[in-house]
Amino acid sequence: MVAAAIMFGSGGESVAAKLVAKVDVSSQTMTVLHRGRVIYRWKVSTARRGYVTPRGQWRPKRMHRMWHSRKYDMSPMPYSIFYHRGYAIHGTNAISRLGSPASHGCVRLHTSNAARLYSLVKQVGPGNTRVVVVD
Repeated sequence: MVAAAIMFGSGGESVAAKLVAKVDVSSQTMTVLHRGRVIYRWKVSTARRGYVTPRGQWRPKRMHRMWHSRKYDMSPMPYSIFYHRGYAIHGTNAISRLGSPASHGCVRLHTSNAARLYSLVKQVGPGNTRVVVVD
């Protein structure tokens, strides 16, 4: 199972993250696992041509119920979960684009799904959450 392969730890010990948001860029989907069990699978939009959604594994760094992108004309980013530099998972109004690349690099979700994920991360804690982005 996917969650079993996503192990983290320090000092030689491995522990599974309680919550994993796995973004599959090739299928433009996010699979959310809680304690190793799939609880959600959603369409997302990652980077469109000319932009990049970085691949890797991170813990959420900061969270904002509402953020506005200073870089992209103060675009609204509801339920933002920043995980690497300026990259975040967040809600979008461009729901017709979900399932295909459309962003400047962030991972876009339907806003109601972004709210669900945001709430889950708050519940389990950012330290117990991993964002994993794969090809």
